[in-house]
Amino acid sequence: MAHMPDLTFERAAMARGFALIAGVDEVGRGPLAGPVAAAAVILDPDNLPLGVADSKALSAKRRDALCDEIFARALGVSVALVEAAEIDRINIRQAAHAAMRRALAGLALRADYALIDGSDLPADLGCAGETIVKGDAKSLSIAAASIVAKVTRDRLMARMHLRFPAYGFDRHAGYGTKAHLAAIAAHGPCPLHRMSFAPLKRL
Repeated sequence: MAHMPDLTFERAAMARGFALIAGVDEVGRGPLAGPVAAAAVILDPDNLPLGVADSKALSAKRRDALCDEIFARALGVSVALVEAAEIDRINIRQAAHAAMRRALAGLALRADYALIDGSDLPADLGCAGETIVKGDAKSLSIAAASIVAKVTRDRLMARMHLRFPAYGFDRHAGYGTKAHLAAIAAHGPCPLHRMSFAPLKRL
C-alpha cells in the first residue's frame, strides 16, 4: 500500500505559529487546449474528508465524489483558471503561478501559509509558503487541492465539448492525444487552443 498523504507539513507550519494552512496545486500545464486550473484548500483538521489521495491515483468517479466532500468539509476552497489566450501571452509557467495566486486570493478565509506542489515557488503569494516536491502524495491539503483543480478542469472541458464537439474535449480534456491532433489537422484550432504550444505554433 502506497503511503497516503497526511498532515505532517500542515502540523509543522502550525507549530511555527501559522494558523490557516492552504494546500495549493495546479493542473493543465500540458494540454494543447483549455485553461490551466489551480485550487487552494484550507482543510479543517477536525473534519477531514476521508480517502483523499493524489488525484492521479484515483478513478474519475472517486475524484468527483471526493471533490464534493472537500467542498462540504473544508474551511475554505477556491479555484482559479487562466485561459488559453493569457497562457499564450505570458507563458505556461507564469500562467500556472498566476492561477495559484488567484486561487489563494479567492479564499474566503485568508491563508497565512501556503503549501505548494512542486519545486517552483510563485512570487507574491500574499502569504508565507513553501514548495513540496510530489506534494500531492505527501500533504493532505495539496492532495485535496489537486482533486479540486482536476475535477473542476475536467468538468469545464466536458462542457466545452458541447461548444466545440469536433475535438473530443470530453475524452482527453485538451491533452495532445492522437485523436486530438487529428481533429486539429482536420478542423484547425478553436478559441480554446493554446497557439504558443509547439503543435499549434506551426499553424
